[in-house]
Amino acid sequence: MSTQSARRIDIYDYVQPPTCISCGKLIVAGERAVSFYCPQCGVAVIWRCSKCRSQITSYTCPNCGFTGP
Repeated sequence: MSTQSARRIDIYDYVQPPTCISCGKLIVAGERAVSFYCPQCGVAVIWRCSKCRSQITSYTCPNCGFTGP
């Protein structure tokens, strides 16, 4: 038997929606946003909104400091 107990998920648990790493805007369902792991460290998940993607706004990885287009 495992010593770790599984955490139950409650429907009232607070879930923070993703935000665009470039502009800080909340990513809403149905938006043509993209998420990917940092190309350099592969640890941080990068979210970008459709506007920042189309304007080629730069972003910085919060884990390693990598700056991308």
